[in-house]
Amino acid sequence: MELIKSSQNLKILKSVLIVFFGSILLVISAKIKIPFYPVPMTMQTFAVLFIGLSFGYKIGLATIGLYLLEGIFGLPVFSNSPEKGVGWIYFTGPTMGYLIGFLFATFLAGYLNFKTNFIVIFFKLIVSVSTIYILGVLWLGNLIGWDKPVIEFGVTPFLLAELFKISLLTVISKKILKFRNFI
Repeated sequence: MELIKSSQNLKILKSVLIVFFGSILLVISAKIKIPFYPVPMTMQTFAVLFIGLSFGYKIGLATIGLYLLEGIFGLPVFSNSPEKGVGWIYFTGPTMGYLIGFLFATFLAGYLNFKTNFIVIFFKLIVSVSTIYILGVLWLGNLIGWDKPVIEFGVTPFLLAELFKISLLTVISKKILKFRNFI
């Protein structure tokens, strides 16, 4: 009985550590801006999908949830914080839909069966990341008005970078899934 309880405690501790370090990975991926055309690129959506693929949807959702709570409670974890504010004010700004979309993308990346060929994996990752942009555009349109070119502001500048990140994830996905089975 003691051995079982000890094993369960180790599993819980491992999950908590993964969630904590995953949230740190998200912060780092949000803060590093890589020169890219037409706008600088962060690796944040890559990290969101990577977390879902690597750890599954349960730990992935917990990781994204912790990251969002850190930001809501005022830690400067989001991409443009603290320059553009922190906490609830920043969270409910123009990027809230995208941030909430992280939860859905991580869920899909962690839940969908990726044990197929690279073409299928590529399209499943596109579906996963699309949830970020769909929710982001819906929120942005409601916030700034649908009379403005919301897609042009909120999606188009990022498409080339997303294609790059999804391609990279597709290429390394088999290794990620082996790592996931190891954990």
